[in-house]
Amino acid sequence: MQEVLDLLNKKNIKYELIEHEEVHTIEDMDKINLLENGYVCKNLFLRDAKGKIHFLLSCHHSKEVKLDEIAKKIGSSRLSFGSAERLDKYLKLENGYVSPFGVINDESESVIFIFDRDLENQTKVGFHPNTNKATIFLPFKDVKKIIEDHGNDVIFIRI
Repeated sequence: MQEVLDLLNKKNIKYELIEHEEVHTIEDMDKINLLENGYVCKNLFLRDAKGKIHFLLSCHHSKEVKLDEIAKKIGSSRLSFGSAERLDKYLKLENGYVSPFGVINDESESVIFIFDRDLENQTKVGFHPNTNKATIFLPFKDVKKIIEDHGNDVIFIRI
């Protein structure tokens, strides 16, 4: 978490940090009223059929994600969830900690970030800071800039 906070501070990005008990599901977040603080996202670590291309998809927590539709929209082969080993290899995160802030650990700059178009104009988006014991709220444009500045590709689609 500290690496994420240091990066935000270095880039002079304003954010709100809410530390909380460990959460594993959207239901856990709802129980502690976290969903009332902004546009909270779910994040899915995905891979293509050959396991050569990896993606991190983010959208509003309430949206239904259909992997076959996502694959068509991005021109990919069949998508499936990336394993815990792949998640650790590419983003150095563990299950439950998946977040766009994992980009800071993507040394190969190879993970492609897929965002729902509905995120583009959000001024208060919530993501875990690479731990599920806190949530950071900030404008989405700042999250996008961090990823692009790092060198990773960003794709927008309608989910």
